[in-house]
Amino acid sequence: MYLFIPDDFGGYMAGKVYRSSVKISRAQARQIVDGAFAMARAQDMDPLTAFVMDGGGNMISAEREDGCAPLRLSVSRGKAFAALGNGASSRTVGERNEQRPAFLASVAAASDGQFIPVAGGVLILDTNDEVIGAVGVSGASSDEDEQVAIAGIEAAGFKAGTAPD
Repeated sequence: MYLFIPDDFGGYMAGKVYRSSVKISRAQARQIVDGAFAMARAQDMDPLTAFVMDGGGNMISAEREDGCAPLRLSVSRGKAFAALGNGASSRTVGERNEQRPAFLASVAAASDGQFIPVAGGVLILDTNDEVIGAVGVSGASSDEDEQVAIAGIEAAGFKAGTAPD
């Protein structure tokens, strides 16, 4: 893999770089999205948007179904980010902190508003129950969003994490 680096003459030179570790491939992220959408279509849910991120909060895959409102992308990302950033599903984060609105507001501010503590954000776990990413879904009811996120994770062969035992 090469990275193009500006040189002293207004051009670019290629420089070799190290590859990053990949825990969830693009193909696996696509399986998650496709699995989530397949369940939603089988149950005739409203159009959805799904966002899959890696353990560092970087997008691997995101897709909006036809007819889904544009704000759903930001909401699905916020649900995934809430789960990833707190180590439990976005539903769990919201429920655990219902009586702590100042905490939720502070976390939302710290995340530049990209923190949605509502059901629909689910952690992706590896075989050791370690977090390797998260999925956020938005567009149907919050309960349905969470159900299809879990279905997508399982369709790709991963484990879904909502709350540690």
